[in-house]
Amino acid sequence: MRMEDLDPPREQAGAAESLLHSLRAHGLEWDGDVLWQSQRHEAYDEVLQELLEQGLAFRCDCSRAQLREQGNVYRGHCRKRQLPADQPCALRVIVEGDTAITIDDSLQEPLRQDVAAEVGDFIIKRRDGLHAYQLAVVIDDAFQGINQVLRGSDLYDSTPRQVYLQRLLGLATPRYTHIPVITNSEGQKLSKQTHAPALRDEDAMDNLRLALRFLGQAAPPPDCRQLDSLLQFAVDNWQLAQVPGCEGIPEATLY
Repeated sequence: MRMEDLDPPREQAGAAESLLHSLRAHGLEWDGDVLWQSQRHEAYDEVLQELLEQGLAFRCDCSRAQLREQGNVYRGHCRKRQLPADQPCALRVIVEGDTAITIDDSLQEPLRQDVAAEVGDFIIKRRDGLHAYQLAVVIDDAFQGINQVLRGSDLYDSTPRQVYLQRLLGLATPRYTHIPVITNSEGQKLSKQTHAPALRDEDAMDNLRLALRFLGQAAPPPDCRQLDSLLQFAVDNWQLAQVPGCEGIPEATLY
């Protein structure tokens, strides 16, 4: 279990503990202790320092407005500027060489992205001092020995950047599966940003049945009246081929 709590300004007080409680209420347990990314800054900074010393990363003070002027693809403007360490800057990784990466997803159509041409040197530590998701998830997947990743399709377009970092750091690439995300009537992903209501833990059985139906899976029989029997049925009858695909692939983003 990993809590990706990298962005304190956007976190709601008590949200992480509520999530863990909700998982348990739905019969979903995990092995070992919870890994909190907010406690992993030293590990991330160690890798960042190595990249800087090897000339594979650099400090950048470009604004979002400047990036928009460049067509939202970072063209290496700050690579040679030697910005001082005490100046508020983002850190970017240098993207060069063979950067055409194809993701053979287990569910979606293959995604081919030339990271240099379509994204450019991307951020691995933000100007406000927060570590970027791209870096943290790569380091922690390796640290936790993750070899299979199943997550929402909204993260599909960021995967080539993670693979680029994995190759740069000599880390293994997991097998990826990106499943559809539940959206509201306006097509927005259900989240705190769209003011989606929280799951009602007391409706755990109904929630799980709805989730299985959304994922195209067989409906548990009526006699599955306990969480453990319903989840065991779901595991025994899981068919990845029945999960709906996603229409299109979102455009690559810089943040």
